[in-house]
Formats: sequence, C-alpha cells, structure tokens
Amino acid sequence: MLKSMGLTILLTATYTAASIISISLSSKHAVLSGEVTIFPRGLDFHAYEIVFQDTRMLKSMGLTILLTATYTAASMLMSICAAYPLTKERLKGRSVFMLLIIFTMFFSGGLIPEYLLVKQLGMLDSLTSLIIPGMISAFNLIILRSFFSSVPASLEESAYLDGSSHIGTLIRVVLPLSLPAIATLSLFYAVSRWNGFMDALFYITHADLYPIQLKLYQVVMNSMVTDLTAMEGASQIEVMPEGIKAASIMFATTPILIVYPWVQRYFVSGIMIGAVKG
Repeated sequence: MLKSMGLTILLTATYTAASIISISLSSKHAVLSGEVTIFPRGLDFHAYEIVFQDTRMLKSMGLTILLTATYTAASMLMSICAAYPLTKERLKGRSVFMLLIIFTMFFSGGLIPEYLLVKQLGMLDSLTSLIIPGMISAFNLIILRSFFSSVPASLEESAYLDGSSHIGTLIRVVLPLSLPAIATLSLFYAVSRWNGFMDALFYITHADLYPIQLKLYQVVMNSMVTDLTAMEGASQIEVMPEGIKAASIMFATTPILIVYPWVQRYFVSGIMIGAVKG
C-alpha cells in the first residue's frame, strides 16, 4: 500500500516537472496547439532568454540566495543552542520548556497579531521580517533534541574528564556525530525559506526586496509577463506567456534542487563511526 502510494506521488511529481520543462522549451505554435506533453516540441530557448535578461529576476534570485543562507545559518544556530540544553536531565524546568515548545506546534498567536508585532518592531519592508519571526521550528527543534539525546553519555563524560567545557563538548563531540541530523534540518530550513511566500507578501512592499517566490507569483498572475515580453528585442520574439511562466518556475526551483544531492550524502553516513570511550 505504502509502496503504491509512494510510486503514485513519484509519478505525479515527475509528470508535472516534465510538463513544465517541456512547455518552457517548446515553441509558441506547439504550446498554442496543445501538442506539448512531457517532451518539448519545436525546441525553443527564447523563454529562458527573456527570463535571464530581466535584471529584476536576477536581483531577486541573488537576494533569495542570500536570505536563504542567512536564515538557515541563524535557524540552525538557534536550534542547536536550544536543543542541546534540553537533553540534560539536570536542567530545571525542562519539562515545562518542552511543553511550551510543543504548545506552539498546535496554537499560534494568529496572523494579525503577528503582523502588528512585526510592524511595532519596525521590521516591515526589511529582510529581518523574513528571518526573525520564523527562525526556529518547534518540529525541527524536537527532532534535533532527540538526535542529541542519542549520543552516548559516555562520550560526553570522557570529554569532561579531559577538561572540555559544555560548549567545547558540544562543538567537538556532539555536533560531529550529529552531521546527518544537522544536514537534514538545514535542508528543511532552507527549503521552507526558499519556498516562503506568505510572509513576504504581507511584510514586503518594496519591489527591490521581493524574494524570488514573490516575483514568480507576479509572473504566474500575468502582472510581469507583459513587462518581460516588452523588453528590448523580446517583442519581436513569439513566446507564449505560458512558456515564460514555465521558464520562470524552473528558474526559481532549480537552485534548491541542486543543493539536495549535496546534502543527500550525509543521510547515509554513519553517525557513530570512530566513536569510542576514552
């Protein structure tokens, strides 16, 4: 049952991706006549030329890469600093802290109070509004805490006997053994920020600060297609709006797809290789 469901999801995702790629690479006539399925018809790269010639899209892409890298680094730093102490039984009020963290997974303050808070803190129309409010995920924090708890206490005890501090033990013992979890959660944070749309829609009004997903929204909603096709030289090229939309989607999703194989190698690495009690 699970295998059939997984196969169905895989086939659906593959067919959708293949269709978008085919439309972005097909000629106007092929798209207009409905001949395009999962293979391009009348190979044409003009849609990509239009997208890559638009400086606004390129600037938005660079901004999103910087935003995603900053957000991921800050989120992992805060998650590690919060998860490691919660693994210690001697931490007073640990159960209370965990209860408060779990509570946020089921109940939130609401969209309007969050917007008012961001406004009162002066973070509207700034990248901090896309980083600070969602910096820590309670779900990811619990996963990281569970992973830290699986590290043998004897390894930490050996580090303490060698004169290591709590921070030194975390950096030299716990984190190296937790690379698979750190890589996985970093990918989760990066994907969530890269795909983030609603917070940017609410908090960002300055066009120069639009992340790529907000730019993509404008393209899909046709508000930018006319501007793109009206660029110098583009008006002479016969390109369907659907082709520009498909090319923009591929432009926005390719970077995060490139990152995944690099992180994948950590998923299969052993977390206790070479770990012996000193």
